Amino acid sequence: MPADLHGLPITTASAEAAAAFDRTLTGYFKYRADTPTHLAAALEADADFALAHILRGYFMLLAFNQNQVAAAREAAQAAKKAIGTTTPREQQHLAALEAWIAGDLDRTIGLWEEILVAHPLDVLAFRLAHFNNFWLGRPAAMRASIERIESKWGAELPGYGTLLSCKCFAYEECGDYASAEPAGRKAVEIDAEDLWGTHALAHVMEMQGRTVEGIAFLNQMEPHWQGANNLAHHLWWHRALYHYERREFEAVLDLYDRRFRNLASPLTQAQPDLYIDMQNAAAMLFRLERQRVDVGERWVELADKAEARIGDCRSAFTLPHWMMALAACGRYATGNRMLEAMRAFGDGRETLAPIVRDVALPICEAVLAHRTGNAGRAVDLMRPVLETMHCLGGSHAQQDVLEQLFLDAALKAQRLDDVRRLLVRAARDKPLPLAQRVGYADAEKALTQ
Repeated sequence: MPADLHGLPITTASAEAAAAFDRTLTGYFKYRADTPTHLAAALEADADFALAHILRGYFMLLAFNQNQVAAAREAAQAAKKAIGTTTPREQQHLAALEAWIAGDLDRTIGLWEEILVAHPLDVLAFRLAHFNNFWLGRPAAMRASIERIESKWGAELPGYGTLLSCKCFAYEECGDYASAEPAGRKAVEIDAEDLWGTHALAHVMEMQGRTVEGIAFLNQMEPHWQGANNLAHHLWWHRALYHYERREFEAVLDLYDRRFRNLASPLTQAQPDLYIDMQNAAAMLFRLERQRVDVGERWVELADKAEARIGDCRSAFTLPHWMMALAACGRYATGNRMLEAMRAFGDGRETLAPIVRDVALPICEAVLAHRTGNAGRAVDLMRPVLETMHCLGGSHAQQDVLEQLFLDAALKAQRLDDVRRLLVRAARDKPLPLAQRVGYADAEKALTQ
């Protein structure tokens, strides 16, 4: 029986399919735009390759787009036709895919972790668990997953760098920057095209306020992003975030238009409403407007895409960003339709249902209230969920825009106790003095006047 790049048996009679599957795995953890091409080659070589069909289903769901769920379900059905002759590990992957399609993310992650107990070198199970734990706001689970398997890995293994990249990011999100950075540095030393390692290091530098170093680092690494998928957009967003902290707003807008929200780029045109791209764009426009920067008509295309996705709650963290776009364009009735759809989803049984109902919904209501001039109501809506909004997913750097929403509303409502509450929370989570952060310096001054 053929084996994958880590020696794990895969059920296919085609050596060509096995080789294409290995290329697919490598492309997945290296964020290569041509990864689907390799997967298509695997299935062309062996139409009954169950694990390749499962991976196709996983890729559909990684878009966090309700419109892709039917394709994921079709992939699961195709896999099921051949699953009886496969290994128990492959059968567990099918069960994980079916649970993910059903929205049972806890069972999905649990199955991946079960796979890793028996097969700690299963990079697919590991990487998917890491990613989904992140989008559920579970950094401790990300770290624990790595710590359970790290001793089984070695530098001689393909993809060892991706383990270190995930370690860097998990430790950074847990606030352990001293442990995070060496892992990230080693990852990009092993492979300069390891975008997740570059990304994790960008987070370390952002949290520590190392803006000059961060800009230089991303400039140095950018030549290695050729052929990357949309994670390259997010890396340019990180660079823009460094410029934002330096109040270099023209540079931020230039990066917005030419890099991370370039509507003419093939990546954007291929997936014009990809969740991470929408988050990047909306969060940056919101930050810029807080600094009284005129962002022109940039909100409009985001609002158009948000309106088309009403009722899609596959990415809880994206929901407030969609609402920011709708509210910025004055589409308040559409925003209320979005709230109703979220309420309906929140009555369901999926893992994300209570998160959308109890956390995303009040934040989205607060976005509307803030934009319509009802700052006090925005504060009242957000205050109860400040300590649970991490459940939406997103990094400290990404969640920061929600903190700034609350802070701006509290300042406008002259709720100084709430300003103080947010600043205490931010100082707890951000190692850099708040007086050196653009979004917080004015608030600190307001408390002393």
